[in-house]
Amino acid sequence: MGTGPRVVIIGAGIVGCSLADELTERGWTDITVLEQGRLFATGGSTSHAPGLVFQTTGNKTMTEFASYTVAKLSGLTLDGAWCFQQLGGLEIATTPLRWADLKRRHGWATSWGVRSYLRTPEQCAQLHPLLDASRVLGGFHIPSDGLAKPLRAAEAQARRAIERGARFLEHQKVTGVSRAKGRVTGVTTETGEFRADVVVSCAGMWGPLIGRLAGLTIPMVPMAHQYAKTNPLPVLRGRNDETTEAGLPILRHQDADLYFREHVDRLGIGAYGHRPMPVDPADIADPRTATGMPSELEFTPEDFEESWAAAGELLPVLRDAKPEEGINGLFSFTPDGMPLLGEHPGLDGFWVAEAVWITHSAGVARAMAQWLVDGQPEQDLHACDLNRFERVQLSPGYVHTRSCRSFVEVYDVLHPLQPPERPRPLRTSPFHERQTELGAYFLESGGWERPHWYAANANLPEVERVPSRGEWASRFWSPIAGAEAIAARSRVAMFDMTPLRRLEVSGPDALAFLQALTTNRLDRKPGTVTYTLLLGEDGGIRSDLTVARLDAERFQVGLNSPLDIDWLRRRLPGDGAVNLREITSGTCCVGLWGPRARDVLQPLSTTDFSHKALGYFKGVETFVGNVPVTALRLSYVGELGWELYTTADLGRLLWDTLWEAGQAHGVLAAGRDAFNSMRLEKGYRAWGADMTTEHDPYEAGLGFAVRMDKGYFIGRDALAGRSPETVTRKLTCLTIADPQSVVLGSEPVFAGGRPAGYVTSAAYGYTTGLNIAYAWLPAGAAVPGTAVEIEYFGERVPAVVAEEPLFDPAMTRVRS
Repeated sequence: MGTGPRVVIIGAGIVGCSLADELTERGWTDITVLEQGRLFATGGSTSHAPGLVFQTTGNKTMTEFASYTVAKLSGLTLDGAWCFQQLGGLEIATTPLRWADLKRRHGWATSWGVRSYLRTPEQCAQLHPLLDASRVLGGFHIPSDGLAKPLRAAEAQARRAIERGARFLEHQKVTGVSRAKGRVTGVTTETGEFRADVVVSCAGMWGPLIGRLAGLTIPMVPMAHQYAKTNPLPVLRGRNDETTEAGLPILRHQDADLYFREHVDRLGIGAYGHRPMPVDPADIADPRTATGMPSELEFTPEDFEESWAAAGELLPVLRDAKPEEGINGLFSFTPDGMPLLGEHPGLDGFWVAEAVWITHSAGVARAMAQWLVDGQPEQDLHACDLNRFERVQLSPGYVHTRSCRSFVEVYDVLHPLQPPERPRPLRTSPFHERQTELGAYFLESGGWERPHWYAANANLPEVERVPSRGEWASRFWSPIAGAEAIAARSRVAMFDMTPLRRLEVSGPDALAFLQALTTNRLDRKPGTVTYTLLLGEDGGIRSDLTVARLDAERFQVGLNSPLDIDWLRRRLPGDGAVNLREITSGTCCVGLWGPRARDVLQPLSTTDFSHKALGYFKGVETFVGNVPVTALRLSYVGELGWELYTTADLGRLLWDTLWEAGQAHGVLAAGRDAFNSMRLEKGYRAWGADMTTEHDPYEAGLGFAVRMDKGYFIGRDALAGRSPETVTRKLTCLTIADPQSVVLGSEPVFAGGRPAGYVTSAAYGYTTGLNIAYAWLPAGAAVPGTAVEIEYFGERVPAVVAEEPLFDPAMTRVRS
């Protein structure tokens, strides 16, 4: 008998093997890994993967996954044979756009602690002599990247797990998932039943089929990706042998959607430039009966022609060569290109770790093991969480269309604000028709169409006060947005806040339920709104909430993402004394903010909206004109005003009522860009960007939302002894004097000439006339007046640590 719970892992590819290794290392040894194929060449993506491991992305978590994979696989051997060679990675640019992007990627690597270099064309050719240096503008070199042998690495980790007590069984096709009282109890295969307290699906391209057995949508699509090997190349003869296989850095030519690696005296070429080739998981061959590898489909030479031509232009040695063999290899893509990690929302104990590339495999396995054994991972996983998608984003059509897009964009230069093109629109607020009439420029988030500025405001005189910005920062931007922000501070603006998620929490134990989950004191009289936090057991910030107590047993809770709702639902008492009702889709919200907001609102209602009658962070259920509303006196932009909520059927009437009443006061519609600028001028944090589970409230400057004397709440014990004075890092406000240098996030920050932190959120402050960037810095560098630098496309931009908030520090405007 092993220790720990009974765990069944479905799939013995590199993710399943890595997870078994990580779990047994932590003392969970009652592990059974079920594989439908044979061990360890299972027939899945691990069996054919070319093994490139590259660490740099714009996502901190994914980079850390890859860095751990490099570290772990570097120390593995299988019967004396290597599992990873640290050959280095070289990404080259043949266009100015790509060269600029490689500078941005170098910044990301610096932000996340990966040593890297920008190289000249001559240096690139020295690193990879097959390159035609005349076609290269520059390169991005990561010495610690390299080449993995996926099957060896999988088996090496499996053997360690077996030595600790795990068992691996082949030819075990899972046909059912057993459950009782909302919890998984085991799985059934064609040979029998395996009891389990925890089941983890690591089935790779078969993952959606396993999900169906558990009543779970796994939103991913297996996609064919072309990989070819050349005939033997004389220039490589004698450079490598069958043991070493390769000596040159892995090479990526993203301008042509290509990558290259050596196979002794041949080159392997991977291509993403062809059409998407999605495959239904149900149509993938059974590895027990397939004549070859199920994940290797027949090569289609016609799809490779353009890629081959581009390869020959970069590597002249290929002009006299030919692609001698190839496959269309299957691996999985999701709608947003990120992995799928986490627990089934409706079946406790059933977990998934799917859509994971070799590059991230060991890092994902470690995070999953921490999550299972310790209750939560060390890293922030919100962008990878299985439950991050809205219901509308789980439709088969959406998953297929967006996953195909993810394939097409693998090597594209993408702007942080760049919206998907299809399928749109998905979700529109009741104000959408009015916004369209005003010339709204829509971007998308969470499926919602969100106005970023309005063409109707193009003639605002404030447009002339908005400075221009650099080419990259001016994408998906207009100076109209700046005019909207300036005008909102002097008059009054209407913001569409409908996409903010809302939940009604009610019942006799609603207060006790929320008190135990959040950091602030909620036992206040009805009509009070409270800003509070959700913490993990380690004190990390899972989310920030606004909780409006509407009456003794009913609360309206403003949340950040579907993950918040999942977190609350999992902690509901089983006696029915607390009810959760998601109300986002059935309601809408106008943020009415600006110094003339009361002038617009008061004549429309018999409710007294004076500061004395309805102060800051107060709420009331009332009428605006003929529209019943929940009016919450909150302001995420630092101006007098209210969030006005009503049902979706009355949304347009609410908009029209406020719009008509506001004409005499200079009302305008304002978009998300103005909103973001105004909130940074006030120093308001955005969860998921400025702070995550990796940060505690004191580090994030949110200690005011913690009441340690209120009694128990999740995370309270972890915060004992912490304070603003004990923190070693801080979320810090930086200002940049150069108006052109509008950074966008994830850029590295240097203090004393050395990398010290990274930017979280940034925007131009149209009212303050300053470029603003929030960044995580060591506490010693987070002192107002400290000079720092931000690396922006390879250049160091001077910045200075500033006192916050930059705008209205006395809070006179929101409390007027």
